[in-house]
Amino acid sequence: MDKTIESLSEAVAAIADGATVMIGGFGGSGAPIELVHALIDRFLATGSPTGLTVVNNNAGNGHVGLAALIEQGMVAKLVCSFPRSADPRVFTERYQRGEIELELVPQGTLAERIRAGGAGIPAFYTPTAYGTDLAVGKPTAEFDGRTYVQERWLKADVALVKAEAGDRLGNLVFRKAARNFGPLMCMAAARTIVQVSRIVEPGAIDPEHVVTPGIFVAGVVEVPDPAQEELLNRAGARYPEVAA
Repeated sequence: MDKTIESLSEAVAAIADGATVMIGGFGGSGAPIELVHALIDRFLATGSPTGLTVVNNNAGNGHVGLAALIEQGMVAKLVCSFPRSADPRVFTERYQRGEIELELVPQGTLAERIRAGGAGIPAFYTPTAYGTDLAVGKPTAEFDGRTYVQERWLKADVALVKAEAGDRLGNLVFRKAARNFGPLMCMAAARTIVQVSRIVEPGAIDPEHVVTPGIFVAGVVEVPDPAQEELLNRAGARYPEVAA
């Protein structure tokens, strides 16, 4: 029952070529920078994984985290709501060259598709996107005089998530806006790996404060001083670091 993982490299070791990977984060809030960078390290050492489908709220910023993952050519398809964010140049350039596929999903629909995947609901109806290009080819139905678009669930092979604290059984507490996608992704993935600022003993987290129960978590790895995407980008950081 002890779900502690000793290292970041061990945490990402089982992610396979072609996997669908959900990556938590609401902008930089809740973004598991260290787990993503560990996945890049594995790729640079072994050439794997490649051909990933990544589900995230945006397309990454600067040259760290998700943007760095895309820059290495590891991502074949991105499912997101905001491909144009603060500094999305890496994604934009690859998309314009035809090197990455984009599935654009309205933010509320994205969250609900992930939630549906975790709840075992294969499809639902929403009025969002009706009459736009995003609804082309999708089934529609009328309810109470209004037309709705059918959207399918989203599930993943792996979720990489950041939480504030977790115990050795995988029970998690999130910090503020990091809850926006993290808990949903934990439920929607076959295997969820979580980086936490601190690992505590079972019972140290008040059960009333647990956001994600350990049943949805495969492993937790401690990252005591996690990086913040916005601060890295303000400092002009790149990952991996480019030698002068």
